[in-house]
Parts: sequence; C-alpha cells; structure tokens
Amino acid sequence: MGASNPRMALKRELPQHRVKVNGFYMDIHEVTNAQFSAFVASTGYKTVAEQEIDWNILKKQLPEHTPKPNADVLQPGSMVFFQSDDIYNLIDISQWWQWTKGADWQHPKGPKSNIRGKENDPVVHICYHDALAYAKWCGKRLPTEAEWEWAARGGLKDQVYPWGNLSVEKGAPRCNYWTGVFPTRNTKIDGFEGVAPVMQYLANGYGLYDMAGNVWEICSDWYDEDYYSEAIKNQIQDNPKGPETWSYPLEPNDPKRVIRGGSFLCNDSYCSSYRVSARMPNSQDTGMSHTGFRCVKDMTP
Repeated sequence: MGASNPRMALKRELPQHRVKVNGFYMDIHEVTNAQFSAFVASTGYKTVAEQEIDWNILKKQLPEHTPKPNADVLQPGSMVFFQSDDIYNLIDISQWWQWTKGADWQHPKGPKSNIRGKENDPVVHICYHDALAYAKWCGKRLPTEAEWEWAARGGLKDQVYPWGNLSVEKGAPRCNYWTGVFPTRNTKIDGFEGVAPVMQYLANGYGLYDMAGNVWEICSDWYDEDYYSEAIKNQIQDNPKGPETWSYPLEPNDPKRVIRGGSFLCNDSYCSSYRVSARMPNSQDTGMSHTGFRCVKDMTP
C-alpha cells in the first residue's frame, strides 16, 4: 500500500508498506443519483447540505474568534465549483470554489439546477455522515482506505494508475479528469466537462469502474498525513482501519476523513490525484460538487 514511485507522490502517500485485507464486495460504480433517490424516498433522509448550518460545527472550520454571521448566511448550501479566467495562483481555492445557498445533491449547481436526466451521474454534495447513512440503509458500509486502494489497483502491482503506468494524457481517455489548463480551460478530450455518468470508461482488473477521476470517494478512515510513517513500524498490517483520530494541522478543529480517487477537477498541473495511492483530507461535515462515494460489504461464509 502506498506509492511505489516517490517522485510522483506526496509525503502523505509514503512510505510504501505491507497490508492484508480480507475479501469483500465493492459496488462496481459510484453511488448514483437514482440509487440515492431511492434511499431518500424510503427514509425521508435529509443530507447535511439540506439542513440549516450548525454554527458550532462551522466555526471549527474557521479562524479562531470569527464572529457568528447572521441567520441568512447560515442557510442550507454547499460548495460549488465554478470556472473562472481570473486566476492568479493555484493556492487560493476560493478562486474556483464558492459557497452556494441552495446547492445540494438534488441541485448540484445551485437552487436553479436539478438532476433530471442525470440519474446515472454519481450523487454529489455528499458528506461522510450522508454516505454512512446510505450505506447502513442498504446493508453495506464505507470502505477502509486499505480496501479502497486494494480495489483500485485491480490486481496490478506497483502501478501508478488503475490501468497501469501509462500517463492519463496518453492514448484513449481512461477516466474523467480535467483536460486542458486547470481551472481556466477544459478541452473535454475525455468526453465530459463536469461529472460523467458512471461506467463511461473501461473497468479495472477487478471489474470496477471510475476508480480514478469523476468524483472523490469517501472512506471510513480518519485522515492523518503521517499515518503511513507510523504504520511502517509493523511488519504487516491486518485489515487496518486507519488512525484512532484525525490530524490536520492546517485545520486542527475540523474532523477530517480520507477521500480517494480524484475527481473531474484533477489535472497533472494541479493535484494529479487519479493515482491509486493519492489520498486527501476532507471535512466529514462538508459536501462538495466533486465528492461522492461507493460502498462495500463483507464476504460471509
């Protein structure tokens, strides 16, 4: 587990270490709008993005002593990507991410948008709590980070991508990613500008689709950048569940879970996170327009 080529990896993906996972079943594609709609119709569930914002949670994600905003600001909403030509660096993400009131899984770009005709798109604006609720409803669970990476590799050893080592920019499109110059110009060479319906590209060796790109996928593990460094102390990890709690110094009060697989916003010039070893922190209370999930289920005798 972890990156086999340190030159293409971030510190959080190193060192490579040995892991054992038991057999499990995994959804062959990301959970779709149609599947999530069935869950909501059956349970009446409301996602976090559809609920009024809890200031006690939000303030943990902001600088200390940030004053509480008025009630209008705390209305339901989510983070939406928007393309802009006015970009001065690739550090300030507020140049292409915008908090949008009324954005949620049914309105992915804001209150005037909808998911009609997008039943096979992966559901987005989903946070960890939403994904967990869906998984429990259908008798499944979220994958551990180790299970996710094992599945994404599709039986290949020490390869960079689910399909091997060939660059994502060479040959026929293998996943939904940002083609062109991020975030100002998308050439759509891969066939899509935003989220793509599931199963548009070849499956990996285990028959799993979209293990790279399209939408980030939520795992059950807490996020800790240095977790692998601690893991290497053991000769082999048996079905690891991740660290006991999160650690993210940039936002020390906001609980973070691991997300995997990259999204339609990934590009080699920016995050390149369609690599099988790539891992990122994500607030467990926040959904975004490029974040979804898939489920797993234990194999029983």
